[in-house]
Amino acid sequence: MKVYYDDEVDALYFKLSDEAPEGVIEISEGVNLDTTSEDKIVGIEILDASKKIDLKTILSYTLEFDKELITQKTA
Repeated sequence: MKVYYDDEVDALYFKLSDEAPEGVIEISEGVNLDTTSEDKIVGIEILDASKKIDLKTILSYTLEFDKELITQKTA
């Protein structure tokens, strides 16, 4: 996933796939899902983003790992 923010227009975009969107579904005013012809969600656009969410939480990140997934056993 890639996250883009355009501060000039206050728009936030979550790119979920490299597939090109072929349609848009508006789920609420200024919140749109980009979809393929098979209804696969490939992106999420949020207009007036700073009024709808706390951008500090979106534009910073924390990685959490499941210890079992990253532990390697050696023989």
